[in-house]
Amino acid sequence: MIWILLTLVYGLLKGGREISKKKAMDRNTVMEVLLIYTLIAFLIVVPRAPKAMGLEPAQYGLIIIKSFSIFLAWIMGFYALKHLPVSLYGVLDLSRVLLGTLMGVVLLHEVLMWNQIAGLTLVAFGLLALKFKITGSRPDEKKKEISEEPEKSAPSEESSSEERQKTGTPTKIPAKYVLLAFGSCVLNSVSGFLDKVLMKDINSSQMQFWYMFFLLLFYILYVIFTKTRIRKDVWKNGWIWAMAIMFVIGDAALFIANADPASRITVMTVVKQSACFVTILGGKFVFHEKGIAYRAFCALIIFCGIILSVLAV
Repeated sequence: MIWILLTLVYGLLKGGREISKKKAMDRNTVMEVLLIYTLIAFLIVVPRAPKAMGLEPAQYGLIIIKSFSIFLAWIMGFYALKHLPVSLYGVLDLSRVLLGTLMGVVLLHEVLMWNQIAGLTLVAFGLLALKFKITGSRPDEKKKEISEEPEKSAPSEESSSEERQKTGTPTKIPAKYVLLAFGSCVLNSVSGFLDKVLMKDINSSQMQFWYMFFLLLFYILYVIFTKTRIRKDVWKNGWIWAMAIMFVIGDAALFIANADPASRITVMTVVKQSACFVTILGGKFVFHEKGIAYRAFCALIIFCGIILSVLAV
């Protein structure tokens, strides 16, 4: 049961990271946050380098694939989070539970018990309920928007998105940001699958050091080739430091959980979604978002699914 608690720690810290990400991007650009966040996290794990040597070439290859998946997933996820309410993003991110479960069953040949099937059903229901809510709008709301259009100049997509997040005005979420969020989920699921495969033969120090090393390398190359400007004041952004600390602690807990022979990716993927409760609370108390009650209701359904999934494990 220790691996379940460690996975829970990862999930709660992940939720804290989502809040920190959005706050950090209020002061700095996406790439500034990504590069410095990764650099700080890598510096924290550098003392583990002596224990990180001795991997096989194939293991380095798999870690590179994992790092590249996260490299792309974070870029997609950060841009999506910048334009979506943090509480909504946190629940949309739950879709990775379905992908993770599919990989566990098909690729690792894990068997789903009745309680896990029931839990997954509740998670899927919660996601569908959320999707119906955010994409649907009443006819009178659409008419009101059309009638007001000639009287006001159309605001920019970014400014109107941020304004609606604060006021809770009903709106259709831009499709490209939803697609970015789901793309991030797919790549994160690939990374989660590789965690389970790799941690059968290597230790957490090896995994965390080399994963962070290659991830940092990818971001440095991206910044160099795209000539992205990184301002000096990014180091003063306390939210980035908070993200890095939560990231290192959370990943260490997750890698140790994956190394436990009794751990199952189908269960771990569900438990990770405890992050949504932190993001919903953050949306309410940190960002003062509206419409939290309905999102909390969806999260409650998913919470019941998580509880069912870990029964009799």
